[in-house]
Amino acid sequence: MQQITRRPEVPVRLRRLRRTAPVRALVRETRLDPQQLIYPLFVRGGKRVREPILSMPGQFRLSVDELVAEVGTARHLGIEAVLLFGLPDVKDPLGKGAYAEEGIVQEAVRALRAAYSDLVIITDVCLCEYTSHGHCGVVVDGEVDNDATLDLLARTAVSQAAAGADVVGPSAMMDGQVAALRRGLDEARLGHVAIMSYSAKYASAFYGPFREAADSAPQFGDRRGYQMDPANVREAERELALDLAEGADVVMVKPALAYLDVIARVRPVVPVPLAAYNVSGEYALVKAAAQQGWVDESRVVLEILTAIARAGADLIITYHAKEVAGWLSSR
Repeated sequence: MQQITRRPEVPVRLRRLRRTAPVRALVRETRLDPQQLIYPLFVRGGKRVREPILSMPGQFRLSVDELVAEVGTARHLGIEAVLLFGLPDVKDPLGKGAYAEEGIVQEAVRALRAAYSDLVIITDVCLCEYTSHGHCGVVVDGEVDNDATLDLLARTAVSQAAAGADVVGPSAMMDGQVAALRRGLDEARLGHVAIMSYSAKYASAFYGPFREAADSAPQFGDRRGYQMDPANVREAERELALDLAEGADVVMVKPALAYLDVIARVRPVVPVPLAAYNVSGEYALVKAAAQQGWVDESRVVLEILTAIARAGADLIITYHAKEVAGWLSSR
């Protein structure tokens, strides 16, 4: 097609397509929709428990009955997918509550599946919430043993899938975890269950509020020996390539806001849906500023999520999901 050139005497007026709100909406390049949002939720034991998370205003640790009610509200707003994190009553060195048939997440999945047959239920597959030491895998001689952890992660995924999860999300950053989960699910005749891998999960300072919410802070050391160095981006490409080769159906960059360059860098080479996690610290910073009256919360949140989508994320995991769905419906 011949290139079209503008006559020099014709002025360029880009403002014509910015003049009114309906015109801006008509030509908007990046759009947010509640159906691309995944709502992360924390579930714990008990009945009628709605325990506020102090570092994450508006978020709660929910008993299963309250979780079912919360998801019902979210669905009414157009959110069709949730991501579950469990808080067990008892922890131990091997994180047995993660893969127990009657574990808290397994119980929650069964309750949600019974209440909402078409809800997309995603479960986090990691041991950090369940281990007494707070690390994401089996600790041997003071270090996390990668290969000893893989079987436990696979057992966790199989137990969650058997309870009714649609998607399992390995987040432990163990080498080979996607292959271990895929093998375990297929052998258990759960080959229909998808894997959303936390492929490029950075050792980020933005996770602080989550660790309070999930009571999952390491009791010694840190997770920099298995999560990614925030300075690296080429390594993220390698991580995603390995997970795709092992059978991941969805891959993820986490965190999102401080890693928009990573999302944009990997988008052209990722042939599957790309998720980004707008993590707890990102959420808490906005909430704190909004409470002080320093920012317009809805505008800031929508701008952040639009930027994440604009960078290339197909799916956005965000604690703002319910609020955002409400704001979008009122536009």
